[in-house]
Amino acid sequence: MIPFEQYQQSADFLKKRLGEIPQTAVVLGSGLGSLTDELEAAVKIPYDDIPGFPRSTVESHAGLLFWGRIGRQPVILLSGRFHVYEGYSPQTVSFYVRVLHLLGVKKIILTNAAGGVNRSYEVGDFMLIADHIKFFAESPMRGRNISRFGERFFDLTRLYSPEMRQTAKICAQKLSIPLQEGVYFYMPGPEFETPAEIRAIRALGGDAVGMSTVFEAVTAAQCGMEVLGISCITNMAAGVIQDSTVSDAEVTATALKVSASFGALMKAVIAAV
Repeated sequence: MIPFEQYQQSADFLKKRLGEIPQTAVVLGSGLGSLTDELEAAVKIPYDDIPGFPRSTVESHAGLLFWGRIGRQPVILLSGRFHVYEGYSPQTVSFYVRVLHLLGVKKIILTNAAGGVNRSYEVGDFMLIADHIKFFAESPMRGRNISRFGERFFDLTRLYSPEMRQTAKICAQKLSIPLQEGVYFYMPGPEFETPAEIRAIRALGGDAVGMSTVFEAVTAAQCGMEVLGISCITNMAAGVIQDSTVSDAEVTATALKVSASFGALMKAVIAAV
């Protein structure tokens, strides 16, 4: 159980270091950190410097918090996140979400690299997360409830904001960027899924599979924040294309290839929301 004081300590530290606190924060998934290059008047803070913050141990995650402006809009960008497969609990994985809530952030955009399960998807596609499936995984709300972050029992019917999804669709259409919409299936990793697991995920309604995002999204929902989730389909999951293998290098390489389109879409979405 993480005490409330630890969240508050992190928030107080950031309030002193950042400029105007924005309404929106963006979490950048594997290989998608290039958006930080678009920031004006940027302040960069390593996670290691923030009291109470976990440490990111994934090579493709920079472990840096940025404050700056994209156009006229102030925004917080988190380059790198935390995962259960790194040894962290769901509460620790979603720690930063509660810190953002204490800062006054109202909207959070969660991005990730994901494997394509839907056979109509192609590598390089972007998928709006309409819903997610998380079986057998512990909740970040397990244990004593901290009422400052919301009620213990809360609704997830509109977890991924329909309004923000519609805004993203309009932005993508204006930019001529194809945008899928589907269900994200959480798996803990770090190993990639077996072909049999992918067949089961497809049968259960999953369109893409990944190892992040859901704990953060649920935590944001408890805090009353609006959530937009976007997956970059960086590879087709095991068995979708026969005789293909999956690797972390492929994931990172694909994310880098689509970084220009991703940056354009995210800039438009940030300005619109």
